[in-house]
Amino acid sequence: MPLKYSTARFLTSAPTLAKCPVDSGVEVAFAGRSNAGKSSAINAITQQKALARTSKTPGRTQLINIFSLGDDVERRLVDLPGYGYAKVPENIKQEWQRHLSDYLHRRASLRGLVLVMDVRHPLTEFDLDLLEVADERDLPVHILLTKADKLKKGAAKNALQQVRSRLREWEDLISIQLFSSLKRQGVEDVHQRLDSWMEGETGVAG
Repeated sequence: MPLKYSTARFLTSAPTLAKCPVDSGVEVAFAGRSNAGKSSAINAITQQKALARTSKTPGRTQLINIFSLGDDVERRLVDLPGYGYAKVPENIKQEWQRHLSDYLHRRASLRGLVLVMDVRHPLTEFDLDLLEVADERDLPVHILLTKADKLKKGAAKNALQQVRSRLREWEDLISIQLFSSLKRQGVEDVHQRLDSWMEGETGVAG
């Protein structure tokens, strides 16, 4: 039975992995460069206007923000700090990156990663670093090529094919789709992918 992502509600914010909820159940995390449209994508997927904070100032997400699906705290969506763009001091940026890395490497309940990229600027150095981490953990990744409405249909499809071609070595771990928060393009496809990860066992992760 499909899960209702529209019931998602804010659970907590954590500055570090140690402050996150008990590491049990199932989590799916969203990551992406700070101006890739990650917060807008989360809001479109959950059919809410302001679940994830959006801002015209990239890098607004500075904490690990965690949402439960309704009252089911054993199934969670996680909004990770945006990376690579925020106009903040370098030492703070490095601190964010360390907490992001800790979460991705050590969070046992993490079952899948949604990696958000602007379809016009995909596969930045930061994106590739994240894919390397996922590969180390054998963690499945679903890539959203966001802002697809900014390109004509043919150009968007070409961009999709180019990303698929560049990531062929990881094709057993990665799935990719076009996405537009504005047009709600691809939302049902994301729901199906999330369902496949969320329907796993929700006991204490080992």
